Amino acid sequence: MERSIFPESYELDGTTKKVLLKIIEKKEKYDKLKNRHLLVMWFTIFAAFCYFIWLYKHIAIPYSHSFAVMFSVYVQETLNLYILLLIIGAFGYMNVVRQKRDKAEKEFHDLRCEFIDKSKDLFGNSETWNVRHEIYNTIKNTYDINLFHQAK
Repeated sequence: MERSIFPESYELDGTTKKVLLKIIEKKEKYDKLKNRHLLVMWFTIFAAFCYFIWLYKHIAIPYSHSFAVMFSVYVQETLNLYILLLIIGAFGYMNVVRQKRDKAEKEFHDLRCEFIDKSKDLFGNSETWNVRHEIYNTIKNTYDINLFHQAK
């Protein structure tokens, strides 16, 4: 992984390499959690939608004459309880993954901003300062990480 990001012609010290690799690691973690959150969110929405359509067709329409009958038919089937618990659990898991995603995004953004602030110290000499632009472009194109500005 280091060879594709840091060709041998670039003379970078170990600290700069480690920080750049850590930024890439945080970005990959954030992307993984973002994709997981989207997957769980769409599963929850789809499952809830299908379940409520099924409830409407099989319980609400046939027994709409009495709420008490509708409720008793709903409670008689234990599968309804399990499906409802599954949807509530998926909603809770979706919120847990969202919190992890937000935390990973904050860690990634903070580390990226700190690197941008300290880039003058990390790329101190003129040789590495000249290749800094090429390294930033490589990271931007490969990992979609903008190290030129602090704005997202």
